[in-house]
Amino acid sequence: MNKKVLTVSLLLIASVSFLKVNAQADSSKKMATYHVGIFAPLYLDSVFTDNSYRFSKQGLPKFIVPAVEFVQGAQIALDSMENGNQNIDASIYDTKSYTKNISFLIKNKQLDNLNLIIGSVKDADYKQLADFALLKNIPFISATYPNDGGLVTNPFTVIMNSTLKAHCEAIYSYLLQNHGTDAIFLCRQKGTQEDKVAAYFKALNEQDGKPLLAIKTLNIDAEMNPDFLKSKLDSARQTILIGGSLDENFAAGLTNSCYTLYKSNYNITLIGMPNWYGFAALNKKDNFTGFPVYFTSPYYNEKKDAFSKTLINAYMKKYRIKPSDMAYKGFEAVYMYTSLLSKYPNNFISHINDNTKIFCDYNIRPVMLKKENTTPDYFENKHLYFIKLLNGNTSRAW
Repeated sequence: MNKKVLTVSLLLIASVSFLKVNAQADSSKKMATYHVGIFAPLYLDSVFTDNSYRFSKQGLPKFIVPAVEFVQGAQIALDSMENGNQNIDASIYDTKSYTKNISFLIKNKQLDNLNLIIGSVKDADYKQLADFALLKNIPFISATYPNDGGLVTNPFTVIMNSTLKAHCEAIYSYLLQNHGTDAIFLCRQKGTQEDKVAAYFKALNEQDGKPLLAIKTLNIDAEMNPDFLKSKLDSARQTILIGGSLDENFAAGLTNSCYTLYKSNYNITLIGMPNWYGFAALNKKDNFTGFPVYFTSPYYNEKKDAFSKTLINAYMKKYRIKPSDMAYKGFEAVYMYTSLLSKYPNNFISHINDNTKIFCDYNIRPVMLKKENTTPDYFENKHLYFIKLLNGNTSRAW
């Protein structure tokens, strides 16, 4: 992103808390006002000193760019919303502020009037907002964090960016419906995340005490070798390999081994974890030519719809560049759920799926971590796209 453009944007964010009031259709009628808090780790106190920009020579720190872009998308969403019968008062909060962080805001009751919380936050910030949302019965939309953060009995938290468990559920459901008689292997290495992935598939596959699918586990603790993989596979059978690791080197090595066998006419389908889409080796056009890698994602947007055009045009006008994925996520979360709040201010969660599609399809479902639970531990998006990554390009597969 252009450094000068981002610097100007940060100066604007640093100087004011963003406020948006929808125009009134009839000024003689008193309209309800709904307060929306948008939270992101902008680190403004770190990048500015006495209204001067600290990193003018080095360029903008990469660690703040995603949050800035999320907020920019959110601002454009608020500017783009149609006039209605309500006022929307939206404020942006820097979760990494030295003086007004989340703890300060909660302690000083500066968030008590919020009707909706939307956050691109993680870890401690996520937990603080989720706990506050539960305490005050305020819906909290976690827009980008793919984790439940250990929440229990918190029916006010909504996770848009599906958890790893949800991704495993989607992959398993696909295999059950389409590859029940094929050879299926879960490929993994040692590691905590790998243990979680293996446990998710085991629990899904043995719900009644015995496996529904014949899923074999391949433990690959040394450097991946195509010959090792070849010794385990039958060239005459359709084979599904699940890349059960979030490690980039593992993903690249497994893909390379599959590609080698693919060129020897092995019928292989490789399904990776959701973070594989960002791995450099898999995105190079000339790597693994003709061999697709599949993964699941809650986000898929061809950017041809009216909302995308609105964002692209506004972003180009303001910042002279195309919007990033984080800008799309900020626009989508704020537009979709602020609109929903204005329609159902008193029973927002009950209508959580009654939203207008912006970029992606969502299916928000209650999650009960224990079968005996009657109150959701949280709500989560269960709609996942299967994406095909081929020759450096992505497309929707299933």
